[in-house]
Amino acid sequence: MELKRKPHWLKIKLPLGANYRNVKQIVAEHGLHTICSSGQCPNMGECWGAGTATFMILGEICTRSCKFCATRTGKPLPLDPEEPFKLAESVKLMGLKHAVITSVDRDDLKDGGANHWALTIREVKKVNPGITIEVLIPDFDNRPELIELVANAKPEIISHNLETVERLTPLVRSRASYQASIDVIRKISASGSVSKSGIMLGLGETHDEILKTMDNLVEAGCEIFTMGQYLQPSKAHLPVVEYIHPDEFALLKTEGLLRGFRIVESAPLVRSSYHAEKHIC
Repeated sequence: MELKRKPHWLKIKLPLGANYRNVKQIVAEHGLHTICSSGQCPNMGECWGAGTATFMILGEICTRSCKFCATRTGKPLPLDPEEPFKLAESVKLMGLKHAVITSVDRDDLKDGGANHWALTIREVKKVNPGITIEVLIPDFDNRPELIELVANAKPEIISHNLETVERLTPLVRSRASYQASIDVIRKISASGSVSKSGIMLGLGETHDEILKTMDNLVEAGCEIFTMGQYLQPSKAHLPVVEYIHPDEFALLKTEGLLRGFRIVESAPLVRSSYHAEKHIC
């Protein structure tokens, strides 16, 4: 199937500048992974050029095979016990005041990688006093004790993405369920952490389904919500059903704020960590 031609509003700035090269060099020298490159993020040039990056821990191979995601899937390598320390030092070298961390799913591990998550958050904070952290976590099979492990490490924002509306979830996500993810958001909110979630548009969802998703998240205590255009990573992934016009994203932002979210990021190139440093209270 041919990839649908992108409209003019999805043009991406080319990576350039000294900051971009510096971030790229630090990531390479410390053997780190970023969702910026693994996920083919359209904002990599802008973010790396500004000296920021979203780090990906627990390796670069995911145990799930979601139909939208460009991250490699298969049998992961063993955890790198030095990863938390490498990441903490890299954040220090970059001079970051706010760090965003995500991970692949590690269903092969008994704790889903939750202990490694907690160690990483604590180490980054120890080496970088005063830093704020946003984490984008897996669903950990909706196990409360694992979500609590991450929350107890005290990241400022805990994000978990729904990715799409309820009807399309079985098509888009390989293992996670819509209701389980709503429950994860509810547990994050109940922990006292700021909760955040996001979805992709253009997969065939309806306007009413988007509004229902917003209502479900607000009811679960979600404070921050992101919406961006789904972009097909390759011919092996789900095709784009529709390119959503920027005006529609703007209207949906208004709807989200009216429904009770504290912050809504809604535009074609928005991704979960886009402008994340501005979401700290």
